[in-house]
Amino acid sequence: MAKQLAKELDYIYVDSGAMYRAITLYFLRQSVDFDKPHEINKALSEIELDFRYNENTRQADMYLNDENVEYLIRDLLVAEKVSEVAAIREVREFAVAQQQKMGEKKGIIMDGRDIGTVVFPDAELKIFMTADNAVRIERRFKELYAKNPNITLEEVAENIEMRDYIDSHREVSPLRQAEDALVLDNTNLTPDEQLEVALKMARKVIAA
Repeated sequence: MAKQLAKELDYIYVDSGAMYRAITLYFLRQSVDFDKPHEINKALSEIELDFRYNENTRQADMYLNDENVEYLIRDLLVAEKVSEVAAIREVREFAVAQQQKMGEKKGIIMDGRDIGTVVFPDAELKIFMTADNAVRIERRFKELYAKNPNITLEEVAENIEMRDYIDSHREVSPLRQAEDALVLDNTNLTPDEQLEVALKMARKVIAA
């Protein structure tokens, strides 16, 4: 929805989750010990993240040190570790600093679990997306099954439950609804209907 909204408004879309996934991928490749700050800081100093426009998909792909990792970061192995990595203070500070720099010129739409509370607490519009848990699991399963037919619904449910718990209970930048965020429950909405609701929210703010 964030990608669609950015396209409709002619804004730049930034997938903050992709940034954390790319960092996680690099940590896994380098066998970084999540409990050793010196290893974490060394790895972060070696990471360059960039979003580059893909003419075929007409979307921005995540690049890690000049490598297109857009599909690699969607793997379940990365998904199982991303919340743990994203909870590390040094990682959060590294990613948030980059995200805030991207937003200096405004005209962007960013999605993530701490965007409205930590990254951009003064954002002109904050939308808190939510849905029934069973619906979330089914949607995520369909998304992952297209890439990995061997995945099970139980694995997806366990992964979502684990990520939600870790993200909601982490010490740094926990997942929570900003007080001034508008709630968009898309449990019973189609993608088009959800986009229309978000567009109305955005256009109201833009026109103000």
